[in-house]
Amino acid sequence: MKETATHSLSTYLAEEGVHVEAALDRAVERIEGLVPESVAPAVAHGVLTGGKRLRPILFAAAYRAAGGQGRTAAVYDTGVGLELIHAYSLMHDDLPCMDDADLRRGRRTTHRLHGVDVTVRAGAALIPAAARQVLMGATGLGLAREASRGVAEALLDAAGASGMVGGQALDLLGEERLLSAEELDELHRHKTGALLAAACTMGALAAEAAAEVVEAFRRYGERVGLAFQVADDILDSTATAEQLGKEPSDVELGKSTYVALFGLEEARRRGRALVEEAKAALASVGASSGPLVALADYTVGRRR
Repeated sequence: MKETATHSLSTYLAEEGVHVEAALDRAVERIEGLVPESVAPAVAHGVLTGGKRLRPILFAAAYRAAGGQGRTAAVYDTGVGLELIHAYSLMHDDLPCMDDADLRRGRRTTHRLHGVDVTVRAGAALIPAAARQVLMGATGLGLAREASRGVAEALLDAAGASGMVGGQALDLLGEERLLSAEELDELHRHKTGALLAAACTMGALAAEAAAEVVEAFRRYGERVGLAFQVADDILDSTATAEQLGKEPSDVELGKSTYVALFGLEEARRRGRALVEEAKAALASVGASSGPLVALADYTVGRRR
């Protein structure tokens, strides 16, 4: 795939998206058989209402770039464990006690349709479901039990207090005050970057790559995660709620953003610099695959 060809990237994302959606359908069907009947519709709504699916796509790209050659279905069955965690985080992030959001991906948020109590329970159910999903998928890739556990542990470490949940706590504590550059980086390194870094780390682990390759992929994912957040902040300040498909924006919630801190042009420069750092991490271990390079560029070039 040519790194600079937009149409090639669009085709790649569309083709990857077909595999991801099929794996999510399989995952949700399994989860619906395990949760109370009253919770199942909220699970399906939270997981299957679209999105960029960047995390499982990054997992699959990293797995292949690190030399993985497992069955196609098993690759995506493993990767969608990341999307289950991402879905739970959005469902809970949108709740009245958090952002009190009405729209997500252009649709009514899960709690607006199914109620707060059911949404809390549905989101919580996705956490163990994600771990189960990754263990099942990694086994399908032919990994031994200990290696499969390592992939699942990488996901849960990124999802917990040392990762995404810790970042969410920092986000709440930072409302209505202007954070420093260091504080903002720390917040988003956890809240947004941890799960994106985990996608790349998990891909390399699932491919049973050497430790230095795993670490390089982690650095790549961390930089891509920060660049993704910079791009989100730029879009928050330049696009409408209808264009973004979400409401309210971080600015309306009184949160610090890279644009508020640095201005639009400097934020753009920082996003591009992070992408170059991500590419350098790949190059350091000779793993500059076309898809991973193109995905890094996509994080700062997207329009929604």
